[in-house]
Amino acid sequence: MNYTILVTGPAYGTQNASTAFLFCNALIQTKNKICSVFFYGDGVYNANNMTTPASDEFNLIHAWQELKKKYQVKLYVCNSSALRRGIVKNEKYFDRPCKIGNLAIFFQLSGLLELANSIKLSDRIIQF
Repeated sequence: MNYTILVTGPAYGTQNASTAFLFCNALIQTKNKICSVFFYGDGVYNANNMTTPASDEFNLIHAWQELKKKYQVKLYVCNSSALRRGIVKNEKYFDRPCKIGNLAIFFQLSGLLELANSIKLSDRIIQF
């Protein structure tokens, strides 16, 4: 089966994102396909490179990056949600230079069109 995963919970503070990550790993282990993981609303905080958990905590942002590196899972971040929450690439936004972007590597800014396309290719969409 083909799945699209929609993550709307932040990396820390709720269980949404960590449950989504565990679900993705279970899908991979059972030979299912993940079309993409789409981070929306507060879920975009999963792509914030400035997030630094305590040394004894699970680093969820790093875990998402490893999922991308190891299994080539596409990690899309809603551009509008990211801008509202201060997550930017190393570019200019609204004529304000942003010298240091905080979008973590392997995460890609995109729009809702990418989510719609992924849903079209999927058998199931699961929201966390």
